[in-house]
Amino acid sequence: MTTTEGVAGHRVERAIGQVYGVVVRSRGLGGNIVAMLRSLGGGEIHEYTRMLEDARRQAIDRMVQNATAMGATGVVMMRFDSSELGQTMAEVVAYGTAVVLAAEEA
Repeated sequence: MTTTEGVAGHRVERAIGQVYGVVVRSRGLGGNIVAMLRSLGGGEIHEYTRMLEDARRQAIDRMVQNATAMGATGVVMMRFDSSELGQTMAEVVAYGTAVVLAAEEA
């Protein structure tokens, strides 16, 4: 998986198509209360940072699973997108192009 158009040492043999992984996460009531109290003082809100980091990892895992199911051996041009759903939920999408890679010949 890479954010570039190719993978070092490999050539893209065939593009299969778009692939993505979607995650929607929400903090529990207790986490939201702690985060709200932290926001009063300013600075990083660690509870939300951890939630979004976990959501990104899970979105990548789902994208890779989908690419594998399509017969891909790699994903190029990988990107993230995120948005808020309501006031307590966050959506994270990892997406890219599923490809079949071949080793470059020397």
